[in-house]
Amino acid sequence: MREAYIVTSVRTPGCKMGKGAFKDTRPEDLLTFILNTAIEKTPNLSKKDVDDIMVGCCFPEAEQGLNIGRIVGQMAGFPVEVPGATINRFCSSGLEAICQAALRVMAGWAEITIGGGVESMSMVPMGGNMPRPHPEYTRTHPELYIAMGVTAENVAKKYEIPRQAQDEFAFHSHMKAAEARRKNLFTELIPTPAVRYVLSDNDTYKKETFIQDFDDGIREETSLDALAKLKSAFSVKGTVTAGNSSQTTDGAAASVIVSETKVKELDLKPIAKLKSYALVGCRPEEMGVGPKYAIPKLLKLAGLGISDIGVFEINEAFASQALYCVKALDIDIKKVNIHGGAIALGHPLGCTGAKLCSTLLANMIQTGSKYGIESMCIGGGMGAAALFELCE
Repeated sequence: MREAYIVTSVRTPGCKMGKGAFKDTRPEDLLTFILNTAIEKTPNLSKKDVDDIMVGCCFPEAEQGLNIGRIVGQMAGFPVEVPGATINRFCSSGLEAICQAALRVMAGWAEITIGGGVESMSMVPMGGNMPRPHPEYTRTHPELYIAMGVTAENVAKKYEIPRQAQDEFAFHSHMKAAEARRKNLFTELIPTPAVRYVLSDNDTYKKETFIQDFDDGIREETSLDALAKLKSAFSVKGTVTAGNSSQTTDGAAASVIVSETKVKELDLKPIAKLKSYALVGCRPEEMGVGPKYAIPKLLKLAGLGISDIGVFEINEAFASQALYCVKALDIDIKKVNIHGGAIALGHPLGCTGAKLCSTLLANMIQTGSKYGIESMCIGGGMGAAALFELCE
């Protein structure tokens, strides 16, 4: 099988649902911008050279509906011959899109593809606008439909992850992200146009455009005392709070994936190779443990061990599950989410897998790590993990 090289990987900022900078910016516009940026940052690459565009999206309806993967390709000015698809594997949708795009290159079915993700949680709510669980099946298998926060409580209780440990994990996520922002270490982040509606003197709203150049969910001023005062969000006597859970956000990300033949032909300098991808199922009522099973499966496929991996991006859906997975796998916490995670930077659902890819690759370059792993739990009871190898 051929190698798949990632030559460009970029993301928009992640902005808070409903009150952040992207609350009035349509998801198509976010994704169109980041697709165009990915092309512009890839020397000698023309849009007509792209064989396919794969886009992850958790709730592809309303503003995100009608196959957003195809629509944004046309909005971004790709030739009509360049196809597009929308992929949904919930929290790993963006990573799934990148891996499926890479597989087409690895199989020889394509030479150049784009994998990405998008989610506007401001415009399309978690669960969608009209969820309709199967009436009979929910009576016998309600665990498939329970709230993600409840699964986080289940993990915290079953695996004895105390409230204090969750709050400390959340605090450090914010502190690492704040430091990275101050030092301009989010090199994968692209300042992105956003829109807002401003009330004018004649009582009508005027649409304005501005540039958003930072993740607006980072709480640099938070403290352990402040986190400890928050009430449980999903259970009367629970330990999972809004402060130690991921933030719901809006954002988009994209990666350009190229065959070795085209790398040489276009004189490109690849960042990394996508080496392997693993998926597992786990009990839906404790879906957060997914990375505990996906990462070992991935390492077995690659013939590597935990100690071979220089940096990890493990999605912080909740502190309870992320902390449990890190401890269960005996991962050095200093290698995990070195510039903060979703508790500080947000979890824009279908975008997250693509967003974490761009962040992981940037961190691999900064640390000189040969290998990096991205992993996340997935709603419905699954886990995903992907291995990347840095190119010299």
